[in-house]
Amino acid sequence: MSGRTLVLLAAVGLALPAIAQTPSSGPGVPRASDGKPDFTGIWQSLSGADYGLEPHLATKNGPPGVGVVEGNVIPYQPAALERRAKNFAARATADPRSKCFTLGTPRGIYNNEPLQIFQRPRDLTLLFEFGHPVRTIHTNGTEHPDGHIDFWLGDSRGHWEGDTLVVDVTDFNGETWLDRVGNFNSDELHLVERWSFVDRNTIRYRATFTRGRGPSKCCSIAAWNRTFRSLRITAPRSSTTSIIPFHLRSKQR
Repeated sequence: MSGRTLVLLAAVGLALPAIAQTPSSGPGVPRASDGKPDFTGIWQSLSGADYGLEPHLATKNGPPGVGVVEGNVIPYQPAALERRAKNFAARATADPRSKCFTLGTPRGIYNNEPLQIFQRPRDLTLLFEFGHPVRTIHTNGTEHPDGHIDFWLGDSRGHWEGDTLVVDVTDFNGETWLDRVGNFNSDELHLVERWSFVDRNTIRYRATFTRGRGPSKCCSIAAWNRTFRSLRITAPRSSTTSIIPFHLRSKQR
C-alpha cells in the first residue's frame, strides 16, 4: 500500500485537481496582523462527507452521496474491512457521535455542524459546536511532545507555506470514526492538513493520512487526501485574540 493515494473532492461537484503545490489566495482574502491569511470566523462544511466518505445510497439516516474519495474506495486490508462491517452493522449505537463523544480529527472539520476559528500568530483555536471540544493548532515553531500521547483530537503543529497553512497531526487515541458508516481511525495514523482560501468566504481543506510507525492497528490506509469547501457563516473579526461564546448568525456581516 505504500505510496497509494486517495483524493477526496469537493462536494459541490467540482473535481478539484489533486496537486501538491501551494495555491495562491485571490484578492480580498482577509489578512491577520502578521500578514498571513486569517481564518477567523464561523465556518460550516457543505461536503456531506460525514454521511459517508465512499459513494453510498440514501438510507433512513442520511442522503445519498457520490463520495469524496478518488477511486471511490478506501484501501483497507481484509481484517480492517471486517471491522468496518461490524462498525456499520452497529452504527446506531457504536458510532462515537451517537454517544456525544468528540468527533476527532479530521471528522470534526467536515461534520455538518459549524465550527468557529480564532487565529493569532502563535496558534489557531477551533471550537466545535458538536460536543464543544476545543482544538489548538500551534504555529509557534514548537514540535510534537516526545512519546505517544492518546488525544481525541491529536496533537497539531502548523506552519505556513506561502498562503497555505500546513498542519501536522499525530498522537491519536484510535477511538474516533471518520464518518457515520464505520470508517475508522487508528492511533498509528499520521495526518497532514492543508488549509487555504478559495475566496474570502470559502476554504479549501485537504488532508492526507499516512500510516505511522509500526503496523496499523485498524487499517492499511497508506495515504489519502480530502479536498472540499467550507463556507463562512460570519465575517472574520479583525482583532479577536480571546475566545468568545459560540454563536451563529444567519447572515454574513
